[in-house]
Amino acid sequence: MNVADKKRLLREMLFARRFEERCYEAYVERKIGGFLHLYPGEEACAHGVLEAAKPNYDYVITSYRDHIHAIKCGADPRKVMAELYAKETGASKGRGGSMHIFDVEHRFMGGYALVGGPFPLAAGMAKAIKMKGGDEIVICFLGDAANNQGTFHESLNMAKLWDLPVLYVCENNLYGIGTRIDRSTAVIDQYKRVSAYNIPSHQEDGQDVEKVFKAAKKAVDHVRSGKGPYFLELMTYRYRGHSMSDSNAYRSKDEERMWSGRDPIIMLRDRLIEAGELTKEDYKAMDTEILDEIEDEIIAFAESSPEPRVDELEKYTLAENDPWVYGGGR
Repeated sequence: MNVADKKRLLREMLFARRFEERCYEAYVERKIGGFLHLYPGEEACAHGVLEAAKPNYDYVITSYRDHIHAIKCGADPRKVMAELYAKETGASKGRGGSMHIFDVEHRFMGGYALVGGPFPLAAGMAKAIKMKGGDEIVICFLGDAANNQGTFHESLNMAKLWDLPVLYVCENNLYGIGTRIDRSTAVIDQYKRVSAYNIPSHQEDGQDVEKVFKAAKKAVDHVRSGKGPYFLELMTYRYRGHSMSDSNAYRSKDEERMWSGRDPIIMLRDRLIEAGELTKEDYKAMDTEILDEIEDEIIAFAESSPEPRVDELEKYTLAENDPWVYGGGR
């Protein structure tokens, strides 16, 4: 990864952090409602993996901690924020909210509220790609706690049985809501669990974006070459609670301090500074520019956008004028 790419990734991850922090503030201000699951601390996972893939070409699907994945795929951050504000200009017309960001134009196939829900959908998309003969792949991001769902095992078994072009990426932040992984899961190392399905796998430091990129490049190349599925586990940590309703009282301060010392943004920043490729003043200027962009463009767009019309309450609930609803071909 060259210096220009490292600097760009630093800016993208810093933008992601500031975007999510601004979401937190808007929620406290009651401008965002419903559920809200934030990504600070895990930025190197989405950015490192998708940097190794082809966003806007490959298909990406994830769970409800989905804002940053969508933006990295190419979704307009103004539309993502407008969706959180439940505005008509949002990514899902204000109907989905935080857990249902969707951008088919950039092949971001959605965040899903159901734990384990994306597994079979990713396998289905990969099956379609194989039948059509394309060289796209599907990247399915998942949390460690989702791996105890039956869909995990059923989907991975099918993915390997049919050698589907799907990369499963486990963002292992050690907790399923408030339950630590060693209290819920017999096999702690998630990458070992897929050995039952003869799927190659690897565990990597999810806080180091350069290591994530290197591991993801190997995984992406494997899947795209037609060798079937791959499972990549990234060890990471969320700095906030599971959601806005989470008091975060179950984690020790020592554990939180340890992981805050491995902040993915600060690690990359300091590495660039030590190499003489960035100064602290450069970083501060970058941060100021990002904060201004979020406030002046993204928040302003969301707050000035219209709300959905009341007379369209039931719109998009059922398919409209779709012949396939009636068996197709009519």
